[in-house]
Amino acid sequence: MRSLNRRAKITGTGSYLPSKTIKNSDLHVEFASKDSWIQKNLGIKERRIADPSEATSDLAAKAGQRAIESAGLTPPDIDLIIVATTTPDRPAPSTACIVQEKIGAFNAAAFDLAAVCSGFLYGMTVANQFIATKMYEHILVIGVDVFSRITDWERRDCIFFGDGAGAAVFSPAGDSEGFLNFRLHADGRGKFHFTIPAGGSEIPATPETLDKRLHFFEMNGRAVYETATKVLPEVILEVLDDAHLTVDDIKLVIPHQPSIKVLKEVARIINMPFEKVMTNMAHYANTSGGTIPILLDEVVRAGKINKGDLILFAAVGSGWTWGASILKWA
Repeated sequence: MRSLNRRAKITGTGSYLPSKTIKNSDLHVEFASKDSWIQKNLGIKERRIADPSEATSDLAAKAGQRAIESAGLTPPDIDLIIVATTTPDRPAPSTACIVQEKIGAFNAAAFDLAAVCSGFLYGMTVANQFIATKMYEHILVIGVDVFSRITDWERRDCIFFGDGAGAAVFSPAGDSEGFLNFRLHADGRGKFHFTIPAGGSEIPATPETLDKRLHFFEMNGRAVYETATKVLPEVILEVLDDAHLTVDDIKLVIPHQPSIKVLKEVARIINMPFEKVMTNMAHYANTSGGTIPILLDEVVRAGKINKGDLILFAAVGSGWTWGASILKWA
């Protein structure tokens, strides 16, 4: 962990969830009818699903516009747009460039970032570096996924994900506020425990790959649980140690939403009261890159964060990728 030359803070948040709701009981695979098991182990009651007319960029643009308005800025004030997504509109151009056009932020550079469920946390870290070096003043980071487009609704793992977008504006902070530190990690040895086999340069799209349904995600649920409950406690304790803090100093934890069972086990391991751990997976399921910013926007708009509060962010995703950070709310 390196000290930052100039801190960044979050000056605005926004989110967008599609209007269509699918409850556990609406799913048609046999296992998904076990609503009580899903709620107990995953914490999911329902999820939002994008309309066929909505692309990833549409969700992202709406969340981004709300974050910019929340920050008291206009689209021309934005210097950079980072979109963290696993479900881009197209392989090219970047979804960030499409979002830039849709919101009219033509002064901004734009690029996508791929770290799956850790994407927004990775994007937060990148934004902080640009602000620390004084290259940019206002950066819009969006976490967004439309996993319904890469979900095989005939498999039991269709229960895990939903669609949604969240966003935050990052701007320079004073010395006594803003992000204190970050830790990011990756381990490519776990790369195929959550993967989308086809559609890239390794296995291009063909009629055969479509027939074999290789364009949908495949997940080893046991490996995800075991990895998450190992690496998340470790990285959380790393950032706390870096900042010379303890779990008692943290007001709220805003984590990725892998499952309620994972989050409860992580809280138990680090001896964190679970009431400090924010969740919204009951209504939205796992929105991948959207989880942290959607939850942050909800918590902020509910008035649960006050000036000076210490907020801890943590995420784990495919790759494997994982990380954590601590923010002193401005």
